[in-house]
This record gives sequence, C-alpha cells and structure tokens, in this order.
Amino acid sequence: MNFGSIFLSEALGTGMLVLLGVGVVANVLLTKSKGFDGGWLLINFGWGLGVLAGVYVAYKTGGHLNPAYTIGVLFSGADEYTPGVSITVATTLAYILGQLVGAFVGANLAYVAYKRHFDEETDEEKKLGVFATGPAIRRLPWNFATEVVATFALVLVLLAMGHTATGLGPLAAALLVVGIGASLGGPTGYAINPARDLGPRLAHALLPVNKGAAVREPATVGGGSAAPLADPGPTDLPGRKNSDWSYAWVPIAGPLLGGVLAGLAAQVLF
Repeated sequence: MNFGSIFLSEALGTGMLVLLGVGVVANVLLTKSKGFDGGWLLINFGWGLGVLAGVYVAYKTGGHLNPAYTIGVLFSGADEYTPGVSITVATTLAYILGQLVGAFVGANLAYVAYKRHFDEETDEEKKLGVFATGPAIRRLPWNFATEVVATFALVLVLLAMGHTATGLGPLAAALLVVGIGASLGGPTGYAINPARDLGPRLAHALLPVNKGAAVREPATVGGGSAAPLADPGPTDLPGRKNSDWSYAWVPIAGPLLGGVLAGLAAQVLF
C-alpha cells in the first residue's frame, strides 16, 4: 500500500470511530437530546462500538485508528504494521496523519448531527466535554499516569490478540475498549488515543459552539459526567471559549508513552 491509501484507510476508520464516539457523548451530555443522562456505561459502549465500526472501515491497514497503537506495534519489534505494509518512516507518518485528520473530520460531522442541540445548550463545559477528555480531579501528573496505565493495558492486550486469534476480530477490540472505559475511565475520561482527543479538541476550538457565556476551566470528565475540580484553573473572560489547551498534552503524551511501554513489554512477553 502506498502513502495515500494508508492515509485514506486510517482517516476513514478513525473518522467513523470519532463520529460515533463523540456522537454518543453528545447524546448523553446535551440536555435536549433524547439520550440525555444515559450514563457512563452508555458512553463506554458507544465508544466500543465506534471502535468496532472503525476497525471494519479501516480493514486494509489493520484498523489501527490510534497513534498509540501504531507506536506500540513499532516498538514491539514487528516488521509490518499489517500484512503487506512494512514499517517505515513514510508508513508510520501515513498512519498517524490519517488518524489525526480522520478524528478532526469525525468530530466535525458529529457537530453537524447535533448542531441544534449545541445551539440550545448553555453549559460550555459540557460542550467541551463532548469533544475532548478532561480530569475528574485535576492533578496533571496523576492524570498523566492514568492515561499511561490505561493505554498500556489497551495496547498490550491488542498486541497479544495478534498472537491469540479467536475469530472475534474487531469485536474483541471493541469489548476491550468498553472494559477499559468501565474500569479505568473515571479519572480522566480515558482518551487512550492522542488522535481521539487532539482532533476533536481542535474541532471544538474552531467550531462556533460558544454561545457567549462565561467559560471556566473545564471540569467535565471527557465524555462523562461533570465533576468539580480539586484545583480549578483560572476563570476565562466572559464570552471567551476555552478548549483547555493547558491539559491537552496529557491525553497526547500519556497514551504515546503507554503505547511505547506496551510495545517494549510485548517484545519480552510474546
């Protein structure tokens, strides 16, 4: 596969993942949606089924959908990302760029689907929570550690699945994501995927989701329920949208480190 075909496959698959994932969060958080207050498990299953759909769409490239997993495969000592796709600088960039672009596009499509509900919603923190993850208790070193641990679990098990074929295919990956969300998602909203957070966060920054209300430092668990910050950040000026870029490094660096560690562990374990 060439650069363009890898890019397109991962962009389409990640776009589908984020469309359904951001969509389920919007369904639960936006007050006039019919799925309002559906709960954490609905969000977990929505993201899991988003993975299922995305992996099927990106079947040509193995359905990575996640830079942390791509990096995990790289550090596992594998020769190919998927049969027929050798590991090179060019293919690595194609995977990661496709995932980032796909996540951004998917988040924009979710916004289109819920446009009227965003217009009616007055809670700006909920709007950010639809797109991006955030901590329940804002302690950045511990938030970072949570993302490392959760992503390590994700990538290590996915790498193990490559050696233990069960016939479940994408369903196994979907159930794994549901399980991680239910078990380890509470502290940070379980980004476990740099593209999943960065693409939608950028979409939030660019889209006209703000209604002019005063916006505080985000306290919404990304894709979950709102919770007060133990160490709140400064209050923004009235009417100024806050995409919480001061937190954005956590769901990028944490998952990437978790993926590296899982790849290294896989070399020893599998």
